[in-house]
Amino acid sequence: MSKIILKIVALAFLFVTTIINAQEFQGIATYQTKMSFEFDVKKDSTESDKKDMMNDDMKKAIREMIRKQSEKTYTLAFNKTSSLYTQDEELEKPKPASNGFMITIDTGSSDVLYKNTKEKTYTKSTEAFGKNFLIVDSLQTIDWKMGKESKKIGKYLCFKATASKMIDDYDFKTMKKKEKQKELKYTAWYTPEIPVNNGPADFSGLPGLILELHENKTQYLCTKLVLNPKEKIEIKAPTKGKKITEKKFEKMMNKKSKEMMEQFEGGRKKGDRNSQTIFIQG
Repeated sequence: MSKIILKIVALAFLFVTTIINAQEFQGIATYQTKMSFEFDVKKDSTESDKKDMMNDDMKKAIREMIRKQSEKTYTLAFNKTSSLYTQDEELEKPKPASNGFMITIDTGSSDVLYKNTKEKTYTKSTEAFGKNFLIVDSLQTIDWKMGKESKKIGKYLCFKATASKMIDDYDFKTMKKKEKQKELKYTAWYTPEIPVNNGPADFSGLPGLILELHENKTQYLCTKLVLNPKEKIEIKAPTKGKKITEKKFEKMMNKKSKEMMEQFEGGRKKGDRNSQTIFIQG
């Protein structure tokens, strides 16, 4: 009798699995980001002037402003092989602060990131300096080291994976490449209960959806997850913008950033000697 029951259970499991695989599996994950940071003040004046202009209250106000600009909410709409990653609402773009301060934080609110984890490619629509670009390239390869450590995120059992990667480092003021590279460290928590090779931003490569990720001083945390929503999600690669590779886009951005810094420094020399530049390290 027990053998008959086991056969019935096995057949029922096979039937349910077949139905699930036949359906177009989809999901929507909501991520919130936070960034810890440090900033240094460079100023063309005496130490006594610096203390007067950058007091504790002003530092606190600047930290709060940067914190609000760095906290964002994103949506990852995904299926078994592809996804769309977008910012939920556009934050007010930061403007140069008064009193001679220059603070720049790119919110990237108009960006649309499409990933195809099967083909290991991505397409990103972004706006920079008043122009639209379409970055088409290969997904970054991360050598994940999967461990046995686990924890619950919501109702899902997640496992820890870590990785590190050496990347080029640039001098913020001159935008010149430094001789030594810097190390990026990643810590991810993924759940095999949602077997998709995907995660926030351009992260992927694990046998389950990434629900929490730490990239140096930036944290991504999944706060809401809906599987197989009632309304079907349309996941298509963006087409808006001038097609370009990631390498060429970064080269262009570094050049433009250098030009902006030179213009700002030129304005400081001609005008207000009490102007200050805040260098943010995230």
